[in-house]
Amino acid sequence: MSDATPIQGIVLSHGDMAAGLTSAVRLIAGADEDALVPVSNQGVSPDVVVERIRELAGERPTILFTDLQSGSCAFAGRRLCHERADFVVISGVNLPMLLEFVLRRDVPLAKLVPLLLEKGRAAIACAPGELGRDADRAVSSG
Repeated sequence: MSDATPIQGIVLSHGDMAAGLTSAVRLIAGADEDALVPVSNQGVSPDVVVERIRELAGERPTILFTDLQSGSCAFAGRRLCHERADFVVISGVNLPMLLEFVLRRDVPLAKLVPLLLEKGRAAIACAPGELGRDADRAVSSG
């Protein structure tokens, strides 16, 4: 473990998705409320979203988890990436990725981001049922 300030996590999404994901992470992992904060872009301008993220991140290294790579949430986050070297946007957020984040947020940003991407990708799977010959096995992309 590092003595450095843990990385801040912000989940930014359309609608209530961010609140649902952060609620699930807190329930499963018992994460502190300030470890992972939900933000919705519903009903606010992109400038308001950027200011809200800026306020929540403070001076801490921050990962912004967004629902879509090309959506307004990711665009808002990328604006902040141009201002700060310790700010990262990860799009395509999923629950396993967020669980990994809250359990390992003391890992340096440069090492944590690849771990989160790997965890998120590995979590995408299909139980083929009628679609595959091995219906009793889950098929993973990794």
